Amino acid sequence: MAASATIAAVAATSSVALAATPQNPSPKPAPASQSMTALPTAPVEKVIVTYKSKAAEASSNKAAAGDATAKGAETGESLSFERRLAGGAALVDLGGDASKKDLTEVMDAFRADPSVASVEPDIRAYAMAVTPNDTEYAKQWDLFEATGGMNVPGAWDKTTGSGVTVAVIDTGYAAHTDLAAGVVSGYDFISTSADARDGNGRDSEAKDEGDWNATDGECGTGSKASNSSWHGTHVAGTIAATAGNSKGVAGIAYNAKIQPVRVLGKCGGSSADIADAITWASGGTVPGIPANPNPAKVINMSLGGASSTCPSVYQNAINGAVSRGTTVVVAAGNSNANASGFTPANCAGIINVASTSREGNRSFYSNFGSIVDVAAPGGETRRATDTPGTITTPENGILSTLNSGATTQSTENYKPYQGTSMAAPHIAGLAALLKSAKSTLTPAEIEAAIKSNARPLPGTCTGGCGAGIADATKTVNAVTGTPGGTTFSNATDVTISDLSTVTSSIAVTGRTGNAPAALKVDVDIKHTWRGDLVIDLIAPDGTVRNLKASSGSDSADNVLATYTVDASSEVATGTWKLQVRDVASGDTGYIDNWSLTF
Repeated sequence: MAASATIAAVAATSSVALAATPQNPSPKPAPASQSMTALPTAPVEKVIVTYKSKAAEASSNKAAAGDATAKGAETGESLSFERRLAGGAALVDLGGDASKKDLTEVMDAFRADPSVASVEPDIRAYAMAVTPNDTEYAKQWDLFEATGGMNVPGAWDKTTGSGVTVAVIDTGYAAHTDLAAGVVSGYDFISTSADARDGNGRDSEAKDEGDWNATDGECGTGSKASNSSWHGTHVAGTIAATAGNSKGVAGIAYNAKIQPVRVLGKCGGSSADIADAITWASGGTVPGIPANPNPAKVINMSLGGASSTCPSVYQNAINGAVSRGTTVVVAAGNSNANASGFTPANCAGIINVASTSREGNRSFYSNFGSIVDVAAPGGETRRATDTPGTITTPENGILSTLNSGATTQSTENYKPYQGTSMAAPHIAGLAALLKSAKSTLTPAEIEAAIKSNARPLPGTCTGGCGAGIADATKTVNAVTGTPGGTTFSNATDVTISDLSTVTSSIAVTGRTGNAPAALKVDVDIKHTWRGDLVIDLIAPDGTVRNLKASSGSDSADNVLATYTVDASSEVATGTWKLQVRDVASGDTGYIDNWSLTF
């Protein structure tokens, strides 16, 4: 493996991205539950009447109906008894939208009745998530646009990332008022003083000292002179920039904490330093370094280097982080090549993220392949055919927090970047939302939930973009048991050898009765000839239901599918198994993850 890792963002956009002046109109208004700044005034259509316990209307629907009719005759309104509420009160329909005067007369009539304990209007309630008032939010198409966005605002009704720390293992932190409230103490892991540019190598100050290069060739053959990117600060803003503060942008998990962990300085960073940073950020022990007082439950690594295999120093550090309950998110890389040739994107146990454009295509620079887990908006600040280094479509990039300094820190600002470096923090932010919403989720469960609830790319992806574009609202709903069903997942890899039969199990708990008639079985299997595979679902009582037959003519890679099964004859609670049989020789693979949605 190369001794250093370089940032996985397109080089031109790391150094010369321009502030975007939007050429597209502001987004269409979001649904009322997401966009209101003042509650609407809705007409009252019904009233709730509670009768005294000894009154006949308190227990008799017939008596309550008769009283509603009598009150209607008294007030000149078409009142009718609709139903009994769980608490015993009667719901009375006013027969249409009532004016304030009509409503007052009806309520006065009920209040005057000595058998009535109380009467109140049946008022409307609204979800309390709102469109952030951040001044640049309209430019954040990646959060809300239906085509290329990640459907984030709907998730904010249920979670905003509170209680979760996200470690950004990157260039460090450039002070920014749109981030300051959520930043916790980090660490500088750059061990070489010259690369760190702070005169002392490793220390407790995670300040970004700049990653500029003064001359071509300074960082090896083919390297170019460049200004500082302030890359870690841009990544941090996408994850957790403060929302609702009337300035700048809104982060995906805007109430999460950011822990800057500096590993990239002059000429990138070393795998040894990065591995130690992974261990420390997740709460592990690093010789000579004080323990992390705020261990992160999510790590974002928008960085990478060329390597056909995952170095053991990375894999061991990642394994340790995952064992401590930390989800590790990694950028796929920006070489328009198979992600298997880049690390730590090719390590096991991580969420590998490709980039998509505003139009919902794979970004022209994004890596691809069967090891990609999911895609997220990474933007395109120029078209593929435009001159490299130019910024022709800034409105299609990912806008986030930055610094205006060419080499050393100056004033804070905001600029659009493009890259899988920008896509990865979208998934890290989503992981923080999930962990905040349900603290018991494991890294494997978080990965499985994100992949199971992704949507197909509306555009194209040659080479493979994993499960599709992540959908924040759908994923949060799935793990919290809100509309869309409860999802149980298993993301532990199971090797599929030639001519073998393997199984992967999911223990379903907390369900009463039988499974649904439309049980959803999401399957993600990596295999170089999917026609070799026979896939079955085995119910807790041993009943086998075939999901997929083998086919000698189906030579495509991978099985990424959702099967609908009538399992209504099966008890839901118990151990369900996915059984995969390889019936031909010559190709192998593994079960990546699968899930059941009830």
